[in-house]
Amino acid sequence: MTISRESIEALRLMGLTDYETQSYVALTSLISANAAEISLTANVPRSKVYQVLKKLESKGFIEMSRGKPLQFTVIPPHEVFKKSRDHIKDTMEQAEAELNLIYESQIPQVPAPIWLLHGPEKIVNKEIEIISRAKESLFIMGGLMFPEEPDMIKTALEKPINKGVSIKMLTAPSCHIDNVEVLTQKILKDLPIEIKFFPVPFIKLIVRDKKEMMIAFCKLSGNNALSETAIAIWNQYQEFVDTISGIYDFMWNTNYFNQDFQPNF
Repeated sequence: MTISRESIEALRLMGLTDYETQSYVALTSLISANAAEISLTANVPRSKVYQVLKKLESKGFIEMSRGKPLQFTVIPPHEVFKKSRDHIKDTMEQAEAELNLIYESQIPQVPAPIWLLHGPEKIVNKEIEIISRAKESLFIMGGLMFPEEPDMIKTALEKPINKGVSIKMLTAPSCHIDNVEVLTQKILKDLPIEIKFFPVPFIKLIVRDKKEMMIAFCKLSGNNALSETAIAIWNQYQEFVDTISGIYDFMWNTNYFNQDFQPNF
């Protein structure tokens, strides 16, 4: 039975060799069979098929019934994939946490911790990365929002919300970028955080734990932002971050931004 290259690659990512992949694919169509039948269907040499099947059993892809001849039964793919997916997810999260500790401990050691980021993709990815590192507080100003970014922020904020991070967001109800209207308020209004909607300028700002910040902006054409010109400054200079945090606190607490604002949608 032929399957797509993507499915074969997925099985390899789950730790199967070529012969193991061929045998498992064959057994998903046979459901239950002996070694000779699997060898023929999978095109795996008889001299190797028993060793391959024992490996598949040890990895949790098939079951073996004692008897003569030995009978092998496939474990349903949805069970196998769920188990492997959970294992891969746990392994990756553990690796991510370990490497992030190294990364975060070394960033302050860099002589000049200021970087320029160009383009929406790099800017949004860095924003999500900063959000994921929050331990105490997040200040976000969203006057500039790229298409699909509010949904990504909403998902990324789940982790700090569950950790009890203090989150304040001051954002425009919508943003016109590349002649597309991004309905920020419609997507983010139900988040369980402190959030205010007001037509703030076309600027993106995020401050994490008063230790790290990024500010982004781009050129405008009338009331429309041009994403291809987007640029961001990301840094961890404590004095700079303290200054920006103070400005944000002032903006958040001023009565000007406490006025009721009713968007047009």
